[in-house]
Amino acid sequence: MKLLGAILIILATTWSGFEAAKKLTERPRQLRQLKVALQSLEAEIMYCHTPLSEASLHVSEQIKKPLAWFFERFAKRLYQGETSVSNAWSESLDEIWGMTAFGQGEYEVLRQFGETLGQHDREHQQKHIRLALTHLEREENDAREKQERYEKMVKSLGFLSGLLIVILLL
Repeated sequence: MKLLGAILIILATTWSGFEAAKKLTERPRQLRQLKVALQSLEAEIMYCHTPLSEASLHVSEQIKKPLAWFFERFAKRLYQGETSVSNAWSESLDEIWGMTAFGQGEYEVLRQFGETLGQHDREHQQKHIRLALTHLEREENDAREKQERYEKMVKSLGFLSGLLIVILLL
């Protein structure tokens, strides 16, 4: 019975270590997806002259969840026309934020970008998209560095903490 309990403790703490490391792995991947999404949005606006609501819907079909949900909800709010572009952006951002692996830096970049979205002509909008992409590139480099530095440690820490608990209980 003790052996079964020890195995369950080690499995549970190892699993929690892998779940914590998953966020470190997901953050750079989601940042790359977000950059691709913003580049697609830029192309839709600049070259296809697509309205923002349709462009957002097209972007949502090209990327994976949870970012697809964000652009889908943003487009839905724009179609309904009950709110401004910046409010639709921030409401959509707040709605899906808990589902992402993003940090506070990404939130600030996206929030500031949303405030400028739809406020300017195409050329200025393109400059704001490029500025957001530059900031997201910096955040992605930071996320990759943290992943390389901490991912293996967090996984090992989960297993070792389980081992410590088992040793203390025996």
